[in-house]
Amino acid sequence: MSDSSGTTDVPSPSFTDAGYVAPAETDILAGALSDMNAALGGNLNTALSTPQGQLATSFTAALGDAYATFLQILNGVDPERAFGRMQDAIGNIYFMSRKGATASVVTVVCSGASGTVIPEATVIQDANGNQFSSDGAITINSTGTGQGTFSCLTLGPVAVAPGSVSVYQTVPGLSTVTNPAAAVLGSSQEGRAAFEARREASVAKNSVGSLDAIAGSVGEVSGVTAVYVTDNSTADAVTTGGVSIAAKSLYVCVNGGTDEDVALAILSKKPPGCAYTGTTTVTVQDPNASYQTNPSYTVTFTRATATPVYYTVTLKNSSLVPSTANDEVTAAIMAAFEADGSDAGIIGGTIYASSYYSAVTALGTWAKIVEITVGTSADPSSYTAALNINQIPTLSAGNISLVLS
Repeated sequence: MSDSSGTTDVPSPSFTDAGYVAPAETDILAGALSDMNAALGGNLNTALSTPQGQLATSFTAALGDAYATFLQILNGVDPERAFGRMQDAIGNIYFMSRKGATASVVTVVCSGASGTVIPEATVIQDANGNQFSSDGAITINSTGTGQGTFSCLTLGPVAVAPGSVSVYQTVPGLSTVTNPAAAVLGSSQEGRAAFEARREASVAKNSVGSLDAIAGSVGEVSGVTAVYVTDNSTADAVTTGGVSIAAKSLYVCVNGGTDEDVALAILSKKPPGCAYTGTTTVTVQDPNASYQTNPSYTVTFTRATATPVYYTVTLKNSSLVPSTANDEVTAAIMAAFEADGSDAGIIGGTIYASSYYSAVTALGTWAKIVEITVGTSADPSSYTAALNINQIPTLSAGNISLVLS
């Protein structure tokens, strides 16, 4: 009961072992009405439709909002819950900042004269006029082909359909270019989930020699959207995730970033004397300023192979299913695939069909799922799709099928 000493019946928040606990707004309202009743001599009509009831309701709403805002501030110092500027501040502690938009990356087969070297930063274009720059030099081999990755010069999720790129910048000896698979989509500014995953991975970045340190360092490279790091510490070759890794060697698979930047990031954290397993080799100089003549090192890693995935969505047929069902289901699957922290951009991951149920059912009561299947070939029949550790998934609208049964 309120009195001249300034007491109140409005409950206060508390700090417990579980954290900050704010009182329920129903209890705040009851306390505010009790205080008013005491202040006005008792026997006050506390119906919420009265002026005093309206005042107590407004007070409750304002105090409830203040408590909720304070809770949001407290959650902002927890890396698992922080977002926006508060998450950026946590990142600053680790000397990392949120990545801006990243480029879509397309794997391209170049055809032409044997021995032709296509320089890094050579530009090609797709059917929509989007331009892509090669991430490293590509050499056409004795069969007349060479393969490499090209990053879009327009940042963000630029979709590229299979077989839609062509030569833009002339290179003597280069005849044609083609992309067997869709591009690995870039992204808009790094989202909350992706930023936290990278922050967690970067905790070991300041160390040297550990796999986490290498992954954290490569993940910080501009343009890199995904990285997978493992090694083989045995005296014999071993097969891990579908890839043969040579004895006593380090394996790094990466999507995005230039060859030189990726190689320097690996070199900066790799333990001395360790060999490499990979498909891309580049020579870089140690940037240590203490050298008068900087030593050069050959670094080998693997560029992730864009691997198309396919979905078949089977829904119960009924008169409620709209004529736009195919387009709506396709858009829902695409959005779920590309969402922050979802399957797009994960090397060597496993895609679960069940992850897409909520996106499809959210389309409406007509979307009654019989099953969703996923795989790396058309007409999939499995509920999971496991990728090798040199593969990164791509998805185009034509790879999503709707079946009504």
